[in-house]
Amino acid sequence: MLQRWLVFLLCLSGLWAAKAGADVKSDMQRVKQAVAAIVPGVKPTGIRPSPVAGLYEVTLGPQVFYVSADGKYLVEGDVIDLRTHTDLTTARRDAARINAINAVGTDHMIVYSPAYPRHTITVFTDIDCGYCRKLHREVGALVKAGIRVRYLFYPRSGIDTPSYYKAVSVWCAPNRKQALEKAEAGGALPRRTCKNPVKQQMALGDVIGVRGTPTIVLGDGRILPGYLPAAKLEKVVERVASGSTGG
Repeated sequence: MLQRWLVFLLCLSGLWAAKAGADVKSDMQRVKQAVAAIVPGVKPTGIRPSPVAGLYEVTLGPQVFYVSADGKYLVEGDVIDLRTHTDLTTARRDAARINAINAVGTDHMIVYSPAYPRHTITVFTDIDCGYCRKLHREVGALVKAGIRVRYLFYPRSGIDTPSYYKAVSVWCAPNRKQALEKAEAGGALPRRTCKNPVKQQMALGDVIGVRGTPTIVLGDGRILPGYLPAAKLEKVVERVASGSTGG
């Protein structure tokens, strides 16, 4: 008799699992349709069940938000586990941010790198920003410490401004690093134009939350808003890489 009950329960659990799988599949289809209505023609990077029943986590490039299983509601903000006081969204958003930056590709960045980099940071810079220039003077020290520095442009004054044209001129120069060195030192560059990624880099900066320059994005996607001296920045990079959250 006991054996028959066990067989029955095993079969029932299989049916429950199949139903749950079917429910998730239909929920995700509704979520996809809801996202398609919000941003037509843009496919989500990922959709998965969130830790909260009835909510699905949607990753769209560097952005993370939630959509209800019925596709009727969109929720922006962080999910906090009240038992552990853990922010469950921040790490996901950081990962989405660094994935979106990595997708740009180093061919569309200006990169200063040691032969064997131990860590990587990405800097959104404005050539006319004083603290950006201060940070740039310390890039050599960062590289010496084993840190690869990837530059993306974010002229704060916007498109079609002198700062924007300086960024474009650096990109279009025969030697980009040499041009950047001169521009960051306050030197004048000949105005150049060519196919360039400056507008796309500015748009990426907007969606990942750049509000000023320099904005430093660490290897795990965390943002450091503003300048840090090379020695302090190196310590932060090392601490984050080791998984420590200490000050």
